[in-house]
Amino acid sequence: MTELQYLQVERHDSVALVRLNRPKVLNALCMGLMQELAATLGELDADSGVAVIVLTGSDKAFAAGADITEMQDASYAYMLEDGGLTRHCDSIASCEKPVIAAVAGYALGGGCELAMMCDFIIAADNARFGQPEITIGTIPGFGGSQRLTRLVGKSKAMDMCLTGRMMDAAEAERSGLVARVETVERYLEVALEAAATIASFSRPVVSLAKQVVDMALETPLTQGIRAERQMFKSTFALEDQKEGMAAFVEKRPAEFRNR
Repeated sequence: MTELQYLQVERHDSVALVRLNRPKVLNALCMGLMQELAATLGELDADSGVAVIVLTGSDKAFAAGADITEMQDASYAYMLEDGGLTRHCDSIASCEKPVIAAVAGYALGGGCELAMMCDFIIAADNARFGQPEITIGTIPGFGGSQRLTRLVGKSKAMDMCLTGRMMDAAEAERSGLVARVETVERYLEVALEAAATIASFSRPVVSLAKQVVDMALETPLTQGIRAERQMFKSTFALEDQKEGMAAFVEKRPAEFRNR
């Protein structure tokens, strides 16, 4: 992995921890950070030694939004042709391995959108989520209006996008934006524990589970159920299915071999 300026990467067995590292500006998302993040996640996604990725920031801020100083003078023509920060969003969101966001402090604008690109969010009790783009004369551009609406419903998404208000961790959990809320002392530990649990299971089956849940956001119910049923049947071609069910019957831990 190349030397990184805006990120820190740690390995915890088969779990990779990626930390946003622009503390002086509350991890504001600049072009360099987004380029590094897209490249790093691409490398980790292709690394057979990595099963799960955890993405985090600091205890004060996951990411407090896009770096406005880089965007304020951009022209419409530039944004149409180049895309600016949005250029890297698809590569981040399309990571095939599970990605958990461990969020403390501010996750605003692009930071909230980045967290929503992950498969689920474990938040500290000091987390604050928001899409305040309206207050600076623009709208979400990293998929926020679409993912937020699917996660919390139209009414809350419209409220947040039109007023720019922040949602605290408790409301975020009640609304379905966040999977779990932990103390600021424990949220990252819990996220790493969740990642280690996922990493202990059969990787082909984890991949199928991730695919079918993602499909639920984009396909009609009948089509989604049909796809789930086919993928369920396909697990019976795996050695890991045989091992998992044998271990259950024999009351012993399963030893998955990812095949």
